[in-house]
Amino acid sequence: MRIVTLQLDYGEFADRPRGAVRPSQSGADGGTPARGWAEAVDGRQPYPRVHIDRSITITMDDGTRLRATLVRPANVLGQPVKTALPTVLNVNPYNRAVIDGIDHALHAPVIGSAVRSASAAIPLGDGASRIGRTFGTGLWDVFGVNRNLVRSGYTQVIVDVRGTGASQGRWEILSPREQRDSVEVIEWISEQPWCDGNVGMAGWSYSAINSLQAAGHRPAALKAVFAVEGGADMVRDVYLTGGMPSAFIPLWLTLVNGLKWLPNPATAVADVLRGDAYRWLRDRLSSPASEMPSLLWGFLTARDDRIFDDPYFDERNPRIEDIECPTFTVGGWHDLFGRSATRVYSTLRMAPGRKQMLVADGYHFDPGCDHGSPGRPPRLDVLERAWFDKWLKGLDNGVDEYGPIVMQQQGGQWSCSSEYPRADVRPRRLFLAEAPSGTAGHTRHDGSLRDGPAARRRSLRITPDLRGFVSRDAAQVTAGAAIVLGKDFSTDARFQEVGGLTFTSEPVGVPTQISGQMNLRLNVSTTAHEGIWAVTVNDVAPDGTSTVLTNGALTSSNRALDPSRSTYTDDGVLLDAVHYLSRERRLPVPADEPVRIDVDLVPTDAVLAVGHRLRVDVYAASLPRYLTIVPDLIKARRRRQQLVLDPNKPSYLTFQADGDLGVDPVPVVSVAPVD
Repeated sequence: MRIVTLQLDYGEFADRPRGAVRPSQSGADGGTPARGWAEAVDGRQPYPRVHIDRSITITMDDGTRLRATLVRPANVLGQPVKTALPTVLNVNPYNRAVIDGIDHALHAPVIGSAVRSASAAIPLGDGASRIGRTFGTGLWDVFGVNRNLVRSGYTQVIVDVRGTGASQGRWEILSPREQRDSVEVIEWISEQPWCDGNVGMAGWSYSAINSLQAAGHRPAALKAVFAVEGGADMVRDVYLTGGMPSAFIPLWLTLVNGLKWLPNPATAVADVLRGDAYRWLRDRLSSPASEMPSLLWGFLTARDDRIFDDPYFDERNPRIEDIECPTFTVGGWHDLFGRSATRVYSTLRMAPGRKQMLVADGYHFDPGCDHGSPGRPPRLDVLERAWFDKWLKGLDNGVDEYGPIVMQQQGGQWSCSSEYPRADVRPRRLFLAEAPSGTAGHTRHDGSLRDGPAARRRSLRITPDLRGFVSRDAAQVTAGAAIVLGKDFSTDARFQEVGGLTFTSEPVGVPTQISGQMNLRLNVSTTAHEGIWAVTVNDVAPDGTSTVLTNGALTSSNRALDPSRSTYTDDGVLLDAVHYLSRERRLPVPADEPVRIDVDLVPTDAVLAVGHRLRVDVYAASLPRYLTIVPDLIKARRRRQQLVLDPNKPSYLTFQADGDLGVDPVPVVSVAPVD
């Protein structure tokens, strides 16, 4: 039976033969068409200036007034043109005053152009250079005011989410009310004289999620979406991975709640005179720190539904399967929402070309950092402009023939593909064995990955430590900010491995691709009534450098699987595990009795070079990436966790690969998700 890959589409595309969709013939950089897209952005624009009005008010059906910025093309005198044009909408909670500050920094006379040029010229290197380069490679244009896009013949509307920035109301993170606001704003835009009725949505992070949410409601005027690092599953991506909260969420909530108290200087005086400031202040006082008290209460007591997979999250996850407008999604293998780019692409029920996916070997803070040179994708602002030119203006610019899947292979290069996982990979299985590999003497146990189970039963003790604070897990949970601190946070896991159990394969003799989903089955026990497990899968170079390719985590009590949403091989081996993570589905953890857990790992795409090895690292914890709620921590206090290698109940990694890892491929069948 063939592999069910993410190339498989629904509806009229369900019977499309495998490989029928051809990748771009011009490569990841887009070739000649992409040079035309870049020239359209960087060359002379039809309109010389932009006109910015930061005092726009949009009233929702419940009377709440949202505040917005309207950016329109202008003539040499700065007067807005009267032509009706397509409109691009950004909706985010980070306060338009902050967006204005970024816009001024990047577009101020002399200084702005110098900043952008210097940023784009930074050579790719350490973490600081990756983040610094984003200011010259288009990310911040997609996020905020995009002057070049507007000068080319678009209007742009940037809206403060309800309860944030200068908008009235109570901030309810990605709630149904907030989604309704987005739909109403789209309808309002389409009726304005400066809009020709065609609306696109764009954004990064929260505004990308907002865009996907709005598209799932199918507003008639919304014709295209360009979403950079949005999320499709809030629970498993970032809120409650494996049943453990992420340290990112309280940090992020603190940031947004702080910014919502910052009045917009551009309109503050007028708001006071009109009386809007009173309503704004009243709303802020009614919810001074949205979501934070309930999150803290849930963390301390487990008595809040947001500590579990709950309808609260179902209401907030975008309805990707209902999206009909063309959608371009950008992701990163180590993004906060690492699972989402591939999941969004696979779930969209439309033909490749109308849907496209680009995934980099990067984080949440550095998308687009290496774009714009030969062999690499066009800048993000170039791709955004080309996407909207195609779907909002109807220009035949060839962007629908780009990709449709563009990936940066970890350990390799950028390339285009027609499917994900890659066509040549097949499910494989490697077992965790006790025999030493001779490559990891620095760890608590140097074991091996082999094509057969362990020869004898052995229990390997593991205890938690704090080495996760210096790891790629820490880089991921800080959205990539920690990569500025050095290679221990990005490309070498040996410091963290000192506290882990390590299992390493033989070196490969030919380049070996690993692509798609993977699952790690472990036979584990604990002396307490909860076990806390974190794992990584790594690429080990001949010099010993161990680079994390993907990661995952699970508490033993959350081991219950949803078989209708999980993917299995024909012989019943899990390839992609989906756990319930709900209060009702938690299972008891008997003391000193081994239980089976399946740790789902973030889908990835990588190549092992000749002489490199595959490694599995097993940890008892990885702070601050995975936090433990206090009731579970109490259950697990003074615990001794053990990985039990047992030939009758083996532990093994199931993944998809080609090459010579020494294991026979096994066919796989997918069990489709259910509502």
